[in-house]
Amino acid sequence: MSRPAVATAGPVRVVGTGLLGASLGLALSGAGVDVQLEDISPTAAALARDIGAGRLAGADGAAPALVVVATPPDIAAENVLAQLRAHPGAVVTDVASVKALVAEEVEARAGADVARYVGSHPMAGRERSGAAAADADLFVGRPWVIVPGRRSAPEAVLAVRSLAVDVGAAPVTLGAQEHDDAVALVSHLPQVAASLVAARLREASEAALGLAGQGLRDVTRIAASDPQLWAAILVGNAGPVAKALRALRADLDAAVEALERAAARGPLAEGTTGPLARVVAAGNAGVGRIPGKHGGAPRRYAEVTVLVPDEPGELGRLFGEVGEAGVNIEDLKLEHSAGQPVGLAILSVLPAAATRLEAELDRRGWRVVAG
Repeated sequence: MSRPAVATAGPVRVVGTGLLGASLGLALSGAGVDVQLEDISPTAAALARDIGAGRLAGADGAAPALVVVATPPDIAAENVLAQLRAHPGAVVTDVASVKALVAEEVEARAGADVARYVGSHPMAGRERSGAAAADADLFVGRPWVIVPGRRSAPEAVLAVRSLAVDVGAAPVTLGAQEHDDAVALVSHLPQVAASLVAARLREASEAALGLAGQGLRDVTRIAASDPQLWAAILVGNAGPVAKALRALRADLDAAVEALERAAARGPLAEGTTGPLARVVAAGNAGVGRIPGKHGGAPRRYAEVTVLVPDEPGELGRLFGEVGEAGVNIEDLKLEHSAGQPVGLAILSVLPAAATRLEAELDRRGWRVVAG
């Protein structure tokens, strides 16, 4: 199989071989780019090498053309400055999830070398960390924010933009503070909210946990994230995150007041149902603004729910037979019940295809669950 053509010229040095760094190494190595791996932990670098993310740095002394600093945000600026000094011919970027703090320190200390620095941040990740969780397709279809500094050279900006495109991401250009305000709302606030909800489960009874459904799993999925990494991210973007949390707290206080009023005066007391309905309605409006498939405007789909036996190959067989029916799956949700030998596959399809798909799956012996 021929490799895809890429604009990124190697060697590319990846500093930090955790999830993002190792995934980037896998993607670039798969495209034939020479990747050098560097990490403060020799074991972490060796693991990234062994999964195919590149070779250990320093083996031949070749100077990198591009350096990607993939370390936590609290040490990103320090590593960017070190790489600018060590490799005077290289463009340097970092992929830290906060940008203003890093850019401010680099611009204050890098001197003329700051022209070779361009901040960036791929909006990709997962709750698992480390090279063992790396995926060459982690960036495919995801936004990659490019954050040029005031003195970034055009050719440096182009090199980082090309890197994003070469690994399948969609480049988006933002200012450093604009980026930090945005991610506080769409990334950092959800992490804190998920963690707070999941923390309430520590003392839950086994009976209560046995009733957990997909809603709880959806809300708490990212609560399994790395505490040390997220502490560094949150303090690095403290102002915007605090602002978002204060707004959330105000909404939460309004809901608590309505519930306490209902508990004290009865569920039909004045000022109880209205505020709670407004909370849910505001959520409807907000979720309706989340971009749809391929980043376009939200689009309504019909849902076809199918009971799937929890056995090897059954989900793949379902997908195959949906394809044979000539229907494209626009989105997918899986729901599992604890201790049950079946799960629910909720297939989002174009409304015009839903009835036909239900009939075809029923004909092929699948149990279609009525909506």
